[in-house]
Amino acid sequence: QVQLVESGGGLVQPGGSLRLSCAASGSIFSSYDMGWYRQAPGKQRELVAIITITGRTNYLDSVKGRFTISRDSAKNTVYLQMNSLKPEDTAVYSCNARFAYRASLQIWGQGTQVTVSS
Repeated sequence: QVQLVESGGGLVQPGGSLRLSCAASGSIFSSYDMGWYRQAPGKQRELVAIITITGRTNYLDSVKGRFTISRDSAKNTVYLQMNSLKPEDTAVYSCNARFAYRASLQIWGQGTQVTVSS
């Protein structure tokens, strides 16, 4: 079955950059929309960025111009490049795969912690 494993989280100073990776166990990008979510303490989980099976991307307004979602089909990996990081970006970031033809079929990674602090 499809499994997702995130990596790349850590501690970074404000204004710094991180690149998160989400490795899938199989070739899924032609069938699954891919997304990055985040959840900070005391807040609801929110969708940060998505890339659909057609390659269309969408972003949370607060990260537009700073974050970029991309994928490498040969490596079965989706990335989230995060630049100009702010303390309010601190959260657990999780990778999500959603079957494009049945939205109820979703797969989640275990999550990776991103902390932006001086």
